[in-house]
Amino acid sequence: HSRNSSSPLHLYNFLMTYILGISAFYHDSAAALIKNGKIISAAQEERFTRKKHDSGFPSNAINFVLNFSKIKLNEIDHIVFYEKPFLKFERLLETYVAFAPKGFQSFSRAMPIWLKEKLFQKNFIFDYLKNIDTSFEDDSKLLFSEHHLSHAASAFYPSPFEEAVILTADGVGEWATTTVAIGKKNNLEIKKELHFPHSLGLLYSAFTYYTGFKVNSGEYKLMGLAPYGNPKYVDKILDNLIDLKEDGTFMLDQKYFNYSTGLTMTNKNFDDLFGERPRKPETEKITQFHMDIAASIQDVTEKIMLSLARSLKKEYGIPNLCLAGGVALNCVANGKIIKEKIFENIWVQPAAGDAGGSLGAALAYWHLDLNNERKEIDKDNMCGSYLGNEFQENEIVEKLNEIGAKYEKLNQDEMIKKTVEDLANGKAVGWFQGRMEFGPRALGNRSILGDPRSDTMQKNLNLKVKYRESFRPFAPSILREDLNDWFEMNTDSPYMLFVSDIKKNRTLELTNSQKKLFGIDLLNIKKSEIPAVTHVDYSARIQTVSKEINPLYYKLIKKFKEKTSCPVLVNTSFNIRGEPIVHTPEDAFKCFMGTELDVLVVGNCYLNKNNQDLNLKSDYTNKFELD
Repeated sequence: HSRNSSSPLHLYNFLMTYILGISAFYHDSAAALIKNGKIISAAQEERFTRKKHDSGFPSNAINFVLNFSKIKLNEIDHIVFYEKPFLKFERLLETYVAFAPKGFQSFSRAMPIWLKEKLFQKNFIFDYLKNIDTSFEDDSKLLFSEHHLSHAASAFYPSPFEEAVILTADGVGEWATTTVAIGKKNNLEIKKELHFPHSLGLLYSAFTYYTGFKVNSGEYKLMGLAPYGNPKYVDKILDNLIDLKEDGTFMLDQKYFNYSTGLTMTNKNFDDLFGERPRKPETEKITQFHMDIAASIQDVTEKIMLSLARSLKKEYGIPNLCLAGGVALNCVANGKIIKEKIFENIWVQPAAGDAGGSLGAALAYWHLDLNNERKEIDKDNMCGSYLGNEFQENEIVEKLNEIGAKYEKLNQDEMIKKTVEDLANGKAVGWFQGRMEFGPRALGNRSILGDPRSDTMQKNLNLKVKYRESFRPFAPSILREDLNDWFEMNTDSPYMLFVSDIKKNRTLELTNSQKKLFGIDLLNIKKSEIPAVTHVDYSARIQTVSKEINPLYYKLIKKFKEKTSCPVLVNTSFNIRGEPIVHTPEDAFKCFMGTELDVLVVGNCYLNKNNQDLNLKSDYTNKFELD
């Protein structure tokens, strides 16, 4: 890997170039490795440390991506951090000056950390890297991308589009909160930005906080709660909190928010506007008020995203849209953009949050700074997002023996046959196969599976397996070729990032008394042929499964369809509430024994709960901080 730094750029194409991307120090730290522009591996630090949304330096994730490719850190050609700390520091200083003296409390907390660690982040990161590999000496290899450029690159370069509009929206990067970029071949250019404190991500997080959920974690809950409510506060939000223009750009009235200067998201003006103070997490009941608030901010978010999409299509006339940034995980809004047919094609980066910034930073450097062409543009280059660790059969057997698990080792066909029988009999199955997923979703390799035809499966999985709020919906994994027979959609959705309605002929007519119900009372009504994945508004967050991307998971669902005539499985992430998705066979076994899962399948090893040593059963639910 040693080469003269003055060698012409075009020679890079003939050499093996490894670029390591890193995101860290805010939330969802991660590492990604690309080789000559090809995505090789990526993982979030939380999977290794078992600390959800871990923001620490991703030493474990870096070690994984290096070991996976059997290379050392000092053999890496370029290391790219996903944002510029000096610009972030500038934004913090300018914000505190602008709002002075209001923000002194948070200023006095933040500044010592910035002065000690973050302002000298290059040295700080270099020291961490040296701990990983003492022979790593060359700090000129360490480079810095920009936050939203990293997001945009993560969305455009792996996409199947030669040309696209790229919309990124999140809380805040350095200054930008929403950006529009145009990607063409290997070029990507940010055209316009909205700046802090005007942020759709922070607006949504303010309502996450107000309804008693955890910021940067509970936004999914707010989205899941929304269909139980009526959007009765939409006008109040649009008249007071946000000045929304026709093209989707906006400004937020800072007198209602506290995130610029304080230690909370909202303030007393916000409380007075809506008539209640923020709900106390865990202790206070979720009421119809909170459901209506959730419905209202979800509606406003959709309005903004649709307005932005329409104006961008009109301005640039490009048929393809890519999305990234935390707001791109709002799969309901994404589904509305598809439904409205604003763009011909949409592709969303599955690790749309900060974790994906690690990948985008590496890709941006390869294509923009080193001027390398994109290859295989016409396909999804995220490899199904199966970019994490995998365990060989001998490793699995060794681990299961070590922990005293009782298992049967089957061939693949027997394993699938037994699993299908269990699923058809209403059992909850822990399913641990192949490479771990990158991003917040389990996509059939670290999943808990169930029968979607069961009208008790959704409630049981929430309360007895995931130990979480009963209202939270589950996603269907469906064979790609059967998608349009069951849902009002015919677009690939391999990453569970689009919501669509269930076909009318698959829904069940409500009785007159059921039609009078609202809110949480709607939860236990059987609304379709697949009630376990049908949300209260007859929608579902869909994962399409194809033979090419995940042959084993495809085979399992196909066998389930042969047995039941249903090409759908319930798919939720393999973890309990507050725990990161399982990473190792030991993690899987611990979760299996600590919950009411009936069956665990790790590789070709099949474990029945009834055969296990009950002394190995542990209550580990208190080990994880609630999300």
